Amino acid sequence: MSLLYDSPQAFLDAPEKRVAVFGMSGLGKTVLSALLRAQGDWFHYSIDYRIGTAYMGEHITDNLKAQAMKVPFLATLFRSDSIYIGSNITFGNLAPLSTYLGKPGDPAKGGLAFEEYKRRQALHRRAEVNALLDTVPFIHRARELYGYSHFICDTGGSICEVVDPEDPADEVLRTLSAHTLMVWIESPEGHDAELIRRFKADPKPIYYRPEMLDALWSDYLDQTGQTEAEVDPDAFAVHAFSKVIHHRAPLYEAMARNWGVSVTAAEVEAVRDATDAEEMIAAALGRAAAKA
Repeated sequence: MSLLYDSPQAFLDAPEKRVAVFGMSGLGKTVLSALLRAQGDWFHYSIDYRIGTAYMGEHITDNLKAQAMKVPFLATLFRSDSIYIGSNITFGNLAPLSTYLGKPGDPAKGGLAFEEYKRRQALHRRAEVNALLDTVPFIHRARELYGYSHFICDTGGSICEVVDPEDPADEVLRTLSAHTLMVWIESPEGHDAELIRRFKADPKPIYYRPEMLDALWSDYLDQTGQTEAEVDPDAFAVHAFSKVIHHRAPLYEAMARNWGVSVTAAEVEAVRDATDAEEMIAAALGRAAAKA
């Protein structure tokens, strides 16, 4: 698969640099994107933000209203249209989306029924595909409406769950690779514990393929001997995330091999400004060319 830029120098010389970063949550995609945005000439397009506003916003708001309606005082005000409620989702705070997706398990601990959790997962899948395909119109919007020369698409960690990296006809990957240079941020060896720690501290929206989710849930119930209503939602979420780390690694690798280039998390951590970022990506193009 040919890349948008055919050499390091072609990327460095490009008057319009367009990249899409992907990889596990917690490896620096959003931090890198925010750094480039702060330089003033990069448009930061966040897939998770787009999902949480354009495609899941009403679901998120309805969920908040449902909780508020349990309080008689607030319910009366809502029925008379005296107050309104909404989420304050931002690039750096995706809690409204994460909270809506929820976790299956004990309702007394905030858990959802497993079938309701799966329903919300399906909504997220459709939203993620749509948000990824929206990258192209946002490239045009960034340039024509806002005057940005450069563009970075900050994808969600679950992009690998909604594409087939081995299929040359995959609509999402064909679209992204035709308009951006896809850059994988590799997770360092032995970094699982740190990723899990970051997930516990700041859970990001996460999507599981239905067959994997069914298997994870069934196995967890068997291992713990618990019923659905007895499962600690937080315990299952961490368990599932720890399993998905290993499941996703080869999918990301295939995406980089067939559709893009790769950089290490250490390289990303060393980036201090836009020049560093551009040189890092150019070096990745050089390594890819050497392997070809």
